[in-house]
Amino acid sequence: MSVRYRIEHETRYDHDGLASTSQHVACLTPRTLPHQQVAWHELLVDPAPAGMQARTDYFGNHLHQFAILTPYTTMTVTSRSEVTLEMPEPGLEPTRSPDWEQVRTDLLYHGSGPTAPAAEFSYPSPFTPVNADVEAFARQQFTEGRPLLDAALDLMHQIHGEFTFDPTATSVATPVSQVLAQRRGVCQDFAHLQIAALRALGLPARYVSGYLLTDPPPGQPRLIGADASHAWVSVWCPEHGWVDLDPTNDVVPTTRHITLAWGRDYGDVSPLRGVVLGGRAHRLKVGVSVFPLSA
Repeated sequence: MSVRYRIEHETRYDHDGLASTSQHVACLTPRTLPHQQVAWHELLVDPAPAGMQARTDYFGNHLHQFAILTPYTTMTVTSRSEVTLEMPEPGLEPTRSPDWEQVRTDLLYHGSGPTAPAAEFSYPSPFTPVNADVEAFARQQFTEGRPLLDAALDLMHQIHGEFTFDPTATSVATPVSQVLAQRRGVCQDFAHLQIAALRALGLPARYVSGYLLTDPPPGQPRLIGADASHAWVSVWCPEHGWVDLDPTNDVVPTTRHITLAWGRDYGDVSPLRGVVLGGRAHRLKVGVSVFPLSA
């Protein structure tokens, strides 16, 4: 089965004063993957930038860098894409994955070769520091000799069951330790927590940003994350490669999750970042729409 989507992601900044110049980096182009094909993508900026350059970052994400030299009070960045997703092949057997301790040991003593790209995601990063509390949280599921994916799935279930989705509880800067203590947050927080927990045990995990189709089938609950950017986790397993897990919605992503980018944490894949000269205070408004075109 394949599903085709049209995605529109609009970011608007309204400044109290006049911004004289600004420079920005946008991470808003969906990735092309074995199960995800990008038919087309466009990025529209108003006011028109003096120039725009496309490049690829260290993680293989597609970026656009641009500068605005015309004074403005409002800037709008609109990303539009058309993407087709294929249903992944069945065959994920979590209980038959290797023991997590063995995976950690293999990564620890083989710093080069085919496992090296995964191993670099097993270390803490700015948004995913590790400490004793995070490790203790992880070890509730990662008991001795347990299969890696079996434990990772139960960790996802635990976060979904014990934590409350609350957009007012956190901000971009909220540390993982606070999320763990208060048991509240949003998709970014839950992804960072699961990543930090996996890395506390020496296991590779990466942060995935993207979009989530939440128009549910009849009789099914609406998934959290509609009309907004979404975030989930990818854990590495030798037999399966990178396996996506969504702790916010307690699902293994299939054709309802559209992958935008991945990195160590949110800081590597923030949709839009930059430097503005002038403008004083600003208000940010983001709108995301995902339209199914065919199924």
